[in-house]
Amino acid sequence: MKILVLGGSGFVGGHLARRLGQDGHELTIATRYAPGCRDLAVVPGLSIRQFDPYDGEELARQLDGHDAVINLVGILNERIAGGGRGFRRAHVELVETLINACVRTGTRRFIHMSALNAGEGESQYLKTRGEAENMVGEVFRQGKLDTTILRPSTIFGPDDSFLNRFAALLKISPVLPLARPRARFAPVYVGDVVEAFARVLERSESFGRIHELCGGEEWAMIDLVRWLRDQLGLRRAVVGLPDALGRLQGAAFDFVPGKPFSSDNYKSLLLDSVCVDNAFGELGIDPWPMSELAPTWLGKSTRQQRYQRYRRQARRDRE
Repeated sequence: MKILVLGGSGFVGGHLARRLGQDGHELTIATRYAPGCRDLAVVPGLSIRQFDPYDGEELARQLDGHDAVINLVGILNERIAGGGRGFRRAHVELVETLINACVRTGTRRFIHMSALNAGEGESQYLKTRGEAENMVGEVFRQGKLDTTILRPSTIFGPDDSFLNRFAALLKISPVLPLARPRARFAPVYVGDVVEAFARVLERSESFGRIHELCGGEEWAMIDLVRWLRDQLGLRRAVVGLPDALGRLQGAAFDFVPGKPFSSDNYKSLLLDSVCVDNAFGELGIDPWPMSELAPTWLGKSTRQQRYQRYRRQARRDRE
Protein backbone atom coordinates (compact mmCIF):
# COMPACT_ATOMS: atom_id res chain seq x y z
CA MET A 1 0.00 0.00 0.00
CA LYS A 2 0.96 3.63 -0.40
CA ILE A 3 0.57 5.25 3.04
CA LEU A 4 0.85 8.85 4.24
CA VAL A 5 1.89 9.16 7.90
CA LEU A 6 1.32 12.35 9.88
CA GLY A 7 3.43 12.61 13.02
CA GLY A 8 5.96 10.23 11.52
CA SER A 9 8.93 12.17 12.90
CA GLY A 10 7.93 11.38 16.50
CA PHE A 11 8.65 8.50 18.84
CA VAL A 12 5.94 6.13 17.60
CA GLY A 13 6.30 7.34 14.01
CA GLY A 14 9.91 6.25 13.66
CA HIS A 15 9.16 2.76 14.93
CA LEU A 16 6.04 2.53 12.76
CA ALA A 17 7.90 3.56 9.60
CA ARG A 18 10.48 0.82 10.11
CA ARG A 19 7.79 -1.78 10.85
CA LEU A 20 5.64 -0.93 7.82
CA GLY A 21 8.73 -0.80 5.64
CA GLN A 22 9.31 -4.46 6.49
CA ASP A 23 5.97 -5.30 4.85
CA GLY A 24 6.95 -3.55 1.63
CA HIS A 25 4.60 -0.58 1.98
CA GLU A 26 5.50 2.67 0.27
CA LEU A 27 5.55 5.36 2.96
CA THR A 28 5.32 9.13 2.84
CA ILE A 29 6.25 10.94 6.05
CA ALA A 30 4.54 14.32 6.26
CA THR A 31 6.39 16.79 8.46
CA ARG A 32 6.87 20.50 9.01
CA TYR A 33 10.61 19.91 9.66
CA ALA A 34 12.25 17.42 7.33
CA PRO A 35 15.70 17.40 9.05
CA GLY A 36 14.00 15.82 12.08
CA CYS A 37 13.36 12.69 9.99
CA ARG A 38 16.92 12.16 8.72
CA ASP A 39 17.29 8.81 10.48
CA LEU A 40 14.29 7.43 8.56
CA ALA A 41 15.89 8.03 5.16
CA VAL A 42 17.33 4.50 5.23
CA VAL A 43 13.87 2.87 5.35
CA PRO A 44 13.18 1.30 1.93
CA GLY A 45 10.36 2.89 -0.02
CA LEU A 46 10.11 5.91 2.29
CA SER A 47 9.95 9.53 1.20
CA ILE A 48 9.85 12.65 3.37
CA ARG A 49 7.76 15.67 2.42
CA GLN A 50 7.98 18.95 4.27
CA PHE A 51 4.81 21.02 4.31
CA ASP A 52 2.21 22.47 6.68
CA PRO A 53 -0.44 19.78 7.28
CA TYR A 54 -2.87 22.43 8.54
CA ASP A 55 -3.00 23.78 4.98
CA GLY A 56 -5.97 21.82 3.63
CA GLU A 57 -5.19 22.45 -0.03
CA GLU A 58 -1.56 21.35 0.30
CA LEU A 59 -2.50 18.36 2.46
CA ALA A 60 -4.97 17.14 -0.17
CA ARG A 61 -2.35 17.59 -2.89
CA GLN A 62 0.22 15.58 -0.95
CA LEU A 63 -2.34 12.92 0.01
CA ASP A 64 -3.64 12.36 -3.52
CA GLY A 65 -2.72 8.91 -4.82
CA HIS A 66 -2.27 7.27 -1.41
CA ASP A 67 -4.24 4.21 -0.31
CA ALA A 68 -4.23 4.99 3.41
CA VAL A 69 -3.39 7.65 5.96
CA ILE A 70 -2.18 7.17 9.53
CA ASN A 71 -2.46 10.05 11.98
CA LEU A 72 -0.08 9.96 14.95
CA VAL A 73 -0.14 13.68 15.78
CA GLY A 74 -0.67 14.47 19.44
CA ILE A 75 0.65 16.70 22.20
CA LEU A 76 0.78 16.07 25.94
CA ASN A 77 1.01 19.75 26.85
CA GLU A 78 0.43 23.14 25.31
CA ARG A 79 3.49 25.34 24.98
CA ILE A 80 1.82 28.03 27.07
CA ALA A 81 -1.32 28.19 29.16
CA GLY A 82 -3.55 28.43 26.12
CA GLY A 83 -6.86 27.41 27.63
CA GLY A 84 -6.98 24.32 25.45
CA ARG A 85 -6.31 26.07 22.14
CA GLY A 86 -3.10 24.15 21.52
CA PHE A 87 -4.78 20.82 22.23
CA ARG A 88 -7.71 21.74 19.99
CA ARG A 89 -5.46 22.70 17.11
CA ALA A 90 -3.42 19.48 17.25
CA HIS A 91 -6.17 17.02 18.14
CA VAL A 92 -9.33 18.45 16.56
CA GLU A 93 -8.59 20.97 13.82
CA LEU A 94 -5.88 18.84 12.22
CA VAL A 95 -8.09 15.74 12.24
CA GLU A 96 -10.92 17.68 10.63
CA THR A 97 -8.57 18.97 7.93
CA LEU A 98 -7.22 15.45 7.35
CA ILE A 99 -10.69 13.91 7.10
CA ASN A 100 -11.71 16.52 4.53
CA ALA A 101 -8.55 15.82 2.52
CA CYS A 102 -9.25 12.08 2.58
CA VAL A 103 -12.82 12.54 1.37
CA ARG A 104 -11.67 14.91 -1.34
CA THR A 105 -8.95 12.59 -2.67
CA GLY A 106 -10.79 9.30 -2.20
CA THR A 107 -8.28 7.96 0.34
CA ARG A 108 -10.62 5.66 2.27
CA ARG A 109 -8.38 3.94 4.83
CA PHE A 110 -7.91 6.14 7.89
CA ILE A 111 -6.12 4.96 11.05
CA HIS A 112 -6.04 7.33 13.98
CA MET A 113 -4.01 7.07 17.19
CA SER A 114 -5.89 8.40 20.19
CA ALA A 115 -5.50 7.60 23.90
CA LEU A 116 -7.22 5.64 26.64
CA ASN A 117 -10.00 7.63 28.35
CA ALA A 118 -10.46 9.89 25.31
CA GLY A 119 -13.50 12.09 25.87
CA GLU A 120 -13.61 11.47 29.61
CA GLY A 121 -12.59 13.54 32.62
CA GLU A 122 -11.51 17.15 33.06
CA SER A 123 -8.29 17.47 31.06
CA GLN A 124 -8.18 19.32 27.75
CA TYR A 125 -5.91 16.59 26.43
CA LEU A 126 -8.60 13.93 26.91
CA LYS A 127 -11.51 16.17 25.93
CA THR A 128 -9.98 17.07 22.58
CA ARG A 129 -8.92 13.47 21.98
CA GLY A 130 -12.57 12.57 22.45
CA GLU A 131 -13.77 15.24 20.03
CA ALA A 132 -11.43 13.89 17.37
CA GLU A 133 -12.68 10.34 17.95
CA ASN A 134 -16.27 11.55 17.52
CA MET A 135 -15.40 13.05 14.13
CA VAL A 136 -13.63 9.89 13.01
CA GLY A 137 -16.55 7.74 14.13
CA GLU A 138 -19.09 9.97 12.37
CA VAL A 139 -17.30 9.90 9.02
CA PHE A 140 -17.28 6.09 9.22
CA ARG A 141 -21.00 5.98 9.99
CA GLN A 142 -21.59 8.19 6.96
CA GLY A 143 -19.80 5.60 4.82
CA LYS A 144 -17.12 8.03 3.68
CA LEU A 145 -14.01 6.43 5.22
CA ASP A 146 -12.89 3.04 6.55
CA THR A 147 -11.59 4.13 9.94
CA THR A 148 -9.86 2.47 12.88
CA ILE A 149 -8.95 4.15 16.18
CA LEU A 150 -6.14 2.81 18.38
CA ARG A 151 -6.11 3.80 22.06
CA PRO A 152 -2.81 2.87 23.72
CA SER A 153 -1.99 3.28 27.38
CA THR A 154 1.30 5.04 28.14
CA ILE A 155 3.87 3.89 25.55
CA PHE A 156 7.39 2.93 26.58
CA GLY A 157 10.56 2.16 24.65
CA PRO A 158 14.28 2.97 24.62
CA ASP A 159 13.68 6.43 23.13
CA ASP A 160 10.40 7.28 24.87
CA SER A 161 9.44 10.43 26.77
CA PHE A 162 7.90 8.42 29.62
CA LEU A 163 10.58 6.34 31.34
CA ASN A 164 13.30 8.69 30.14
CA ARG A 165 11.57 11.72 31.65
CA PHE A 166 11.27 10.06 35.05
CA ALA A 167 14.84 8.78 34.76
CA ALA A 168 16.09 12.33 34.16
CA LEU A 169 14.17 13.65 37.17
CA LEU A 170 15.46 10.84 39.39
CA LYS A 171 19.05 11.57 38.40
CA ILE A 172 18.90 15.24 39.45
CA SER A 173 16.63 15.12 42.51
CA PRO A 174 17.33 13.36 45.84
CA VAL A 175 13.57 13.46 46.55
CA LEU A 176 10.95 13.03 43.83
CA PRO A 177 7.40 14.05 44.86
CA LEU A 178 4.66 12.42 42.77
CA ALA A 179 1.15 13.64 42.15
CA ARG A 180 -1.55 10.96 41.98
CA PRO A 181 0.84 8.23 43.21
CA ARG A 182 -1.84 5.52 43.03
CA ALA A 183 -2.97 6.32 39.48
CA ARG A 184 -2.72 3.10 37.48
CA PHE A 185 -1.12 2.44 34.10
CA ALA A 186 -0.63 -0.53 31.81
CA PRO A 187 2.54 0.61 29.97
CA VAL A 188 2.63 -0.74 26.43
CA TYR A 189 5.79 -1.40 24.42
CA VAL A 190 6.16 0.71 21.28
CA GLY A 191 7.02 -2.39 19.25
CA ASP A 192 3.69 -3.95 20.19
CA VAL A 193 1.83 -0.75 19.32
CA VAL A 194 3.31 -0.52 15.82
CA GLU A 195 2.66 -4.23 15.31
CA ALA A 196 -1.02 -3.50 16.04
CA PHE A 197 -0.96 -0.76 13.38
CA ALA A 198 0.55 -3.16 10.86
CA ARG A 199 -2.11 -5.79 11.55
CA VAL A 200 -5.20 -3.56 11.49
CA LEU A 201 -4.08 -1.79 8.32
CA GLU A 202 -5.65 -4.34 5.98
CA ARG A 203 -8.17 -5.98 8.33
CA SER A 204 -11.71 -5.14 7.32
CA GLU A 205 -12.78 -6.48 10.74
CA SER A 206 -11.18 -3.35 12.22
CA PHE A 207 -13.21 -0.90 10.16
CA GLY A 208 -15.22 1.36 12.45
CA ARG A 209 -13.60 -0.12 15.55
CA ILE A 210 -11.81 1.36 18.58
CA HIS A 211 -8.98 -0.90 19.77
CA GLU A 212 -7.60 -0.39 23.28
CA LEU A 213 -3.95 -1.41 23.72
CA CYS A 214 -2.40 -2.22 27.11
CA GLY A 215 0.84 -3.88 28.11
CA GLY A 216 1.24 -7.10 30.05
CA GLU A 217 1.35 -5.44 33.50
CA GLU A 218 -0.54 -2.84 35.49
CA TRP A 219 1.39 -0.45 37.74
CA ALA A 220 0.59 2.21 40.30
CA MET A 221 2.56 5.34 39.45
CA ILE A 222 4.63 5.30 42.63
CA ASP A 223 5.51 1.62 42.27
CA LEU A 224 6.58 2.18 38.68
CA VAL A 225 8.85 5.12 39.53
CA ARG A 226 10.40 3.26 42.47
CA TRP A 227 11.03 0.28 40.20
CA LEU A 228 12.70 2.57 37.68
CA ARG A 229 14.84 4.09 40.43
CA ASP A 230 16.02 0.62 41.42
CA GLN A 231 16.76 -0.33 37.82
CA LEU A 232 18.96 2.75 37.52
CA GLY A 233 20.75 1.90 40.77
CA LEU A 234 19.88 5.23 42.38
CA ARG A 235 19.25 6.04 46.03
CA ARG A 236 16.30 8.42 45.88
CA ALA A 237 13.19 9.01 47.95
CA VAL A 238 10.03 8.77 45.85
CA VAL A 239 7.16 10.32 47.82
CA GLY A 240 3.47 10.35 46.98
CA LEU A 241 1.64 13.67 47.33
CA PRO A 242 -1.92 14.14 48.56
CA ASP A 243 -4.25 15.44 45.88
CA ALA A 244 -4.23 19.03 47.13
CA LEU A 245 -0.44 19.24 46.85
CA GLY A 246 -0.44 17.30 43.58
CA ARG A 247 -2.79 19.83 42.05
CA LEU A 248 -0.49 22.65 43.24
CA GLN A 249 2.50 20.84 41.76
CA GLY A 250 0.79 20.71 38.38
CA ALA A 251 -0.07 24.41 38.51
CA ALA A 252 3.51 25.31 39.43
CA PHE A 253 5.00 23.20 36.65
CA ASP A 254 2.79 24.95 34.08
CA PHE A 255 5.47 27.67 34.07
CA VAL A 256 8.55 25.39 33.99
CA PRO A 257 10.34 25.25 30.60
CA GLY A 258 9.77 21.92 28.92
CA LYS A 259 6.78 21.18 31.20
CA PRO A 260 7.81 17.86 32.77
CA PHE A 261 4.37 18.00 34.41
CA SER A 262 1.34 20.29 34.17
CA SER A 263 -2.07 20.97 35.62
CA ASP A 264 -3.63 19.26 32.60
CA ASN A 265 -1.43 16.20 33.19
CA TYR A 266 -2.73 16.13 36.75
CA LYS A 267 -6.31 16.11 35.49
CA SER A 268 -5.49 13.23 33.13
CA LEU A 269 -4.11 11.24 36.08
CA LEU A 270 -7.49 11.40 37.80
CA LEU A 271 -8.43 8.50 35.48
CA ASP A 272 -6.54 5.20 35.43
CA SER A 273 -4.92 4.42 32.08
CA VAL A 274 -5.89 0.74 31.91
CA CYS A 275 -7.90 -1.22 29.34
CA VAL A 276 -11.48 -2.36 29.65
CA ASP A 277 -11.05 -4.57 26.57
CA ASN A 278 -7.44 -5.11 25.50
CA ALA A 279 -7.34 -5.69 21.72
CA PHE A 280 -3.94 -7.38 21.61
CA GLY A 281 -5.49 -10.81 22.08
CA GLU A 282 -7.87 -10.25 19.17
CA LEU A 283 -4.95 -9.10 17.03
CA GLY A 284 -2.83 -12.12 17.95
CA ILE A 285 -0.17 -10.11 19.78
CA ASP A 286 1.35 -11.13 23.13
CA PRO A 287 2.32 -7.76 24.69
CA TRP A 288 5.60 -7.38 26.54
CA PRO A 289 5.53 -6.68 30.29
CA MET A 290 7.57 -3.57 31.02
CA SER A 291 9.48 -5.21 33.87
CA GLU A 292 10.70 -7.92 31.51
CA LEU A 293 11.74 -5.79 28.55
CA ALA A 294 12.77 -2.35 29.80
CA PRO A 295 15.76 -3.58 31.86
CA THR A 296 17.48 -4.51 28.57
CA TRP A 297 18.13 -0.82 27.91
CA LEU A 298 17.93 0.56 31.44
CA GLY A 299 21.09 -1.33 32.30
CA LYS A 300 19.94 -3.89 34.85
CA SER A 301 18.97 -7.20 33.30
CA THR A 302 19.33 -10.35 35.38
CA ARG A 303 20.20 -13.77 33.97
CA GLN A 304 16.66 -14.97 34.72
CA GLN A 305 15.13 -11.99 32.92
CA ARG A 306 17.33 -12.64 29.89
CA TYR A 307 16.34 -16.31 29.88
CA GLN A 308 12.64 -15.44 30.05
CA ARG A 309 13.06 -12.91 27.26
CA TYR A 310 14.78 -15.42 24.96
CA ARG A 311 12.06 -17.98 25.63
CA ARG A 312 9.39 -15.42 24.92
CA GLN A 313 11.04 -14.27 21.70
CA ALA A 314 11.44 -17.88 20.54
CA ARG A 315 7.74 -18.44 21.09
CA ARG A 316 6.90 -15.32 19.08
CA ASP A 317 9.15 -16.41 16.21
CA ARG A 318 7.21 -19.68 15.97
CA GLU A 319 3.80 -17.95 15.83
